[in-house]
Amino acid sequence: MDVAVSAPLASTAWLAEHLREPDVQVVDATWFMPGEARSGRAEHEAAHIPGAVFFDIDEVADHASDLPHMLPSPATFADAAGALGLRREAEIVVYDGQGIFSAPRVWWTLRVMGFPEVRVLDGGLPKWRAEGRPMETGQASPEPTRLQPIYDADLVRDIEAVRRLIAERGAQLVDARAGPRFRGEAPEPRAGLRSGHMPEARNLPWGDLIRADGTMASPDEIRAAFEAAGVDLAAPIVTTCGSGVSASLLALALARLGRRDVAVYDGSWTEWGGRADTPVVTGP
Repeated sequence: MDVAVSAPLASTAWLAEHLREPDVQVVDATWFMPGEARSGRAEHEAAHIPGAVFFDIDEVADHASDLPHMLPSPATFADAAGALGLRREAEIVVYDGQGIFSAPRVWWTLRVMGFPEVRVLDGGLPKWRAEGRPMETGQASPEPTRLQPIYDADLVRDIEAVRRLIAERGAQLVDARAGPRFRGEAPEPRAGLRSGHMPEARNLPWGDLIRADGTMASPDEIRAAFEAAGVDLAAPIVTTCGSGVSASLLALALARLGRRDVAVYDGSWTEWGGRADTPVVTGP
């Protein structure tokens, strides 16, 4: 494997060189927080990396749940990914319009659903644009594929599993939300949620792992950030955030350190903070 696509990132230079190869597939995972009044799909249609298909994390989701963009069933996912023409034998590069923000959520989702070769474009669309690389408009028309449902439960945690790990101290919870939200000093962007964090959770805001140019921090910088947050990098880790998006960014960063076993709490704070039967802690 070329060093430029060493797990779990791909450089813009590597993607530009290999973009037209049949075994390289590009996925636009642009997504915006509630209240931003922006549409990832609309921005994709206005301008995207040539050949990219749009993965809508709110659409490819469990619509029976009242929680946002929860993972769909493996069969539902296989149908949606097949409609996008995705192939498990391909090299898949996921990007987003912010730099590195929502792409890790799709990187994690694809891994959960049995895609072995998935990487995130380092610096995302802003870096691609800044380098004057080609763009196209409109919608892609991929040739559909047939996929067998696969599901790696080891990479996912639900609320009951999180309750157990807190009670038994079976893994470290690392929360990607900003410090004021974690400490309960700032309100949540979604209405009806309590403020604070889960007992025993550590806080590492996702933005601390992204450089000013939108690329991901180096392995040494990532290691130092997790250690400063009180995380034992040799012990089990489960990541969480507001709704499972930036939690996936923490998992991506840990994969840079060789930790590809890190699980994401899918419901995250939207589930935990929205219930009356879950313990909430405020302060550091």
